[in-house]
Amino acid sequence: MKIRLVAILGGSGSGKSALGLELAQKLDCEIFSLDSLAIYKELDIVSAKPTREELQEVFHYGINLLSPSQNNNALIFKELLLEAIQKTRAKGKKTLLIIGGSSFYLKSIIEGLSPMPKLTPEKREQINQEIQSLPNPFAFLQSIDPACKIHPKDTYRIHKALEIYFSTQTPPTQFFNSHPKEPLPYPIESFAISIDRSVLRERITQRTHKMIQAGLLEEIKALISTYGFNIQPIGAIGVRESVEFLTQTPLEVLQNKPIKKTQIAKTQDELIELISTHTAQLAKRQTTFNKTQFNLTFGTREQIKALILGQ
Repeated sequence: MKIRLVAILGGSGSGKSALGLELAQKLDCEIFSLDSLAIYKELDIVSAKPTREELQEVFHYGINLLSPSQNNNALIFKELLLEAIQKTRAKGKKTLLIIGGSSFYLKSIIEGLSPMPKLTPEKREQINQEIQSLPNPFAFLQSIDPACKIHPKDTYRIHKALEIYFSTQTPPTQFFNSHPKEPLPYPIESFAISIDRSVLRERITQRTHKMIQAGLLEEIKALISTYGFNIQPIGAIGVRESVEFLTQTPLEVLQNKPIKKTQIAKTQDELIELISTHTAQLAKRQTTFNKTQFNLTFGTREQIKALILGQ
């Protein structure tokens, strides 16, 4: 049975989750959550995760699957999406909605991902220490793989390339040549919500207020009490600012890393302003990425709803 895949993208606070819930009920379908925070257990408030009632009304894939101590990446989301497609087909449903702000992951999934080396947590930590001990990771990468085209300031991709090298003893370029990308074998209809920037900023500020009222700081206290400071989600917007507010210490100091320039809120009002500002900046980057990296149909929430429903 053919499955219709529909992606709804948009900046944080644009209303894509609410639209997804409305469409899922009208189309009698389920939702695949493409969100790098909602995939984690114990991060309910900061991720603006659907409520328990909403999760009961519409089944969501990709939510509450990882412990905060685990890493997530595009390959994990690809495997989860393929699994969700098969389950959707088995249930006899004709449509699967893909809702989320992590459009970088969606682009990687659509264009294809090379299978990465499987590493145990112990092996990954050993490799991380090897990489951190390098005086100049980029220079080392150039020495072992001159053909590797990564920008010197792209620390994330440099780290992933070196992770491949130390786990396989193969230069990244050679590894990718022998492990070609595997594009997603399904077409995806892609839409993005357009919203006035001032309206979006107001929504983001209101949402941040609600997060604080709902117990954001208590959630973050529990997170760092259980898992410490060296976990992937701790750098996310909303988490980082809260950790630094609670400790009055730069996150890098807590992680024993070189200090980066950071602004630390002194009061809850300052914290709300800081999280709101950083979220609005992220939303702007997401919108720019969506416009330049996808063949998207942009529109208001009502316009997109009408297009998807064929009205």
